[in-house]
Amino acid sequence: MRKIVTKSESDKKKNFNKFLVGGILIAVMLFSTLGYAFQGGDEEESDKINYNGFDFVNSNGLWYTEKGNYQFVFQHSPEEVEKIGSEVNFLDKYSNQPVYVSSKNDLVTLEIFRNLNQIAQRIQMACLDEKNCEGDAPVKNCSDLFIVVEENSIPEIKQEENCVFIKGPEENLSKIADEFLFKTIGIEQ
Repeated sequence: MRKIVTKSESDKKKNFNKFLVGGILIAVMLFSTLGYAFQGGDEEESDKINYNGFDFVNSNGLWYTEKGNYQFVFQHSPEEVEKIGSEVNFLDKYSNQPVYVSSKNDLVTLEIFRNLNQIAQRIQMACLDEKNCEGDAPVKNCSDLFIVVEENSIPEIKQEENCVFIKGPEENLSKIADEFLFKTIGIEQ
């Protein structure tokens, strides 16, 4: 037989159970939040570097940094790229100017577009000579701000007048393009 329980005893038992379940839920949420905070903090530290005074943060496989009011995004960190001795125009040279690009490498083209597009007046695909010009791209020369990306066995970044030639093996072109951007932005000397 069941014990007869008064309404007040039944209410006390229900309230105790509510507080017990509520307390357990609060403890679980608190410990999971603390666990996430400690775990997230360790990951964040390993995906963050400081290079020549610039803070780089890796998020979703891309490296982000800021200079002034601009945010730059790279495939590679400055520590991952090959250091190529060269002198190139600095970022202010591209400010509010049309910039032309000749490249058959989509990854490098994207890298240049996403970083210089916020600085330049516009970025447009172009050709350096009429012979190899495909489509309706305009033909430009080195009197214009022109970035030419070519495959070559030897990595090289070379400035001639307003033309920048980024050359290297196909598998390294994105690293060489990042090195060019690091130099242009002033991250590399």
